[in-house]
Amino acid sequence: MTVLSTTAAEPKPGTGTVLLASEEVRKSFGREGTPVLDGVTLELREGEFVALLGPSGSGKSTLLRILAGLVQPSDGTVLVRGLPLEGINRQVAIVFQNFALFPWLTVLQNVELGLLSTELSQSEKRERATKAIDLIGLDGYEEAFPKELSGGMKQRVGFARALVVQPEILFMDEPFSALDVLTGENLRTEFQAMWLERTIPTKAVLMVTHNIDEAVALADRILVFGANPGHIRVELPGVPTSERHAKSGARAALVDTIYRIMTEPNADAVAIAEEAALAAGGERAQAPRKRQTKRARSKAAGYQRLPDVSVDDLTGFVQYLGGIGGQANLSELGRDLQVRADDLLVLVEACDLLRFVDLKRRVAFLTELGKRFAEAELDEEKALFRAAVAEQVSLIRFITRALEDEPSHSLEAQFVLDELEFAFRPKEARQQLETAIDWGRYAELFTYDQVSGEFRLDEEHRLGSTESKGIGVGQEQP
Repeated sequence: MTVLSTTAAEPKPGTGTVLLASEEVRKSFGREGTPVLDGVTLELREGEFVALLGPSGSGKSTLLRILAGLVQPSDGTVLVRGLPLEGINRQVAIVFQNFALFPWLTVLQNVELGLLSTELSQSEKRERATKAIDLIGLDGYEEAFPKELSGGMKQRVGFARALVVQPEILFMDEPFSALDVLTGENLRTEFQAMWLERTIPTKAVLMVTHNIDEAVALADRILVFGANPGHIRVELPGVPTSERHAKSGARAALVDTIYRIMTEPNADAVAIAEEAALAAGGERAQAPRKRQTKRARSKAAGYQRLPDVSVDDLTGFVQYLGGIGGQANLSELGRDLQVRADDLLVLVEACDLLRFVDLKRRVAFLTELGKRFAEAELDEEKALFRAAVAEQVSLIRFITRALEDEPSHSLEAQFVLDELEFAFRPKEARQQLETAIDWGRYAELFTYDQVSGEFRLDEEHRLGSTESKGIGVGQEQP
């Protein structure tokens, strides 16, 4: 294996020079300036690997792009070695989740693209690209096209293209999440070895992930994000490198602590971390750091955010819980169902929203309504689901009421989407609409014609006349 460069004396994680920092960074999107990030302050030092961990929609990837200079903050400052960032951050390279390869270029040509803006000669570019391909274990694939590669090999090309520019800082945005379990674990282990042995030219790594175990296995420091808007709830130290193996008690304890923090989004994350550290004993009791920021209240706080969960997954999860006795620990569920922690939390959130599942101290259990739903025949199951969404989901109530008020009992989806875009970014607004369509169809409250883009009221199951009138998008029924 060829070594691009090494560092003679690496600083202890957390003690090196500050390479990159953000100071009270805020970002808003949408016509009403919906906050996505609120007062995010962090530092990335030479020699450390930092993970940004949190739920979907908490702004982690947006922060990564702001730090890379690809997106401008609405407020706050980004500093590169103490100087304000202007334009693109040339010290950073990014590995993306979706590979981002050009299918008409070979592996070698895709890697050379990373050097397109440099002043190197063609022979120097070729030499550097070849070394990067060698480093990442792609020898022999130089002339292959992306369609000939497996997912793991495609992501190796992504790593090689990022490392070929010899970046001071490497950003990784969910780099292993698109891979199957075994491939992801293999590539993650290989990258960890290269980082720890300093066979790559990078001085610091910042990784966005939803995977709790991945963050604990790789990071020297973990920043746990909260959402609506995105902010750092707590900063946690990673476990020592020697204790990051799968059977380590310290690793298991930190995973359990983070699970608890993420399943209790309104709790004091610092207090949870301190309690766990005290229970473990030792100097880690003083380790969690509270992030002092003055958080602005989101303009979208009154809008209910629907979890991005399909009806099939939601009903399947409730029935699975019913089949194993009605309750289970989250970590056991994640293992048995082969579901990532973040996906599992979103699934539990959706079931909790409909009052089918409750969550206490990382144990999910069926409510009485959930037990009825899990055991019901199809007609009763749909009736229970219909009653649950009509009572709990304000967006579906809004759509159904609007359909009832229209003489034609039809409604353009664009009208609903326009309303949602006052509170959400366009992509999130679309996701909210698609979830509402899926749930509302299954509840038989309305139909949706994708060709015409129109909702139509289901006359048989329209909401009862006793329900409150005039409920707007995102408003809760009194």
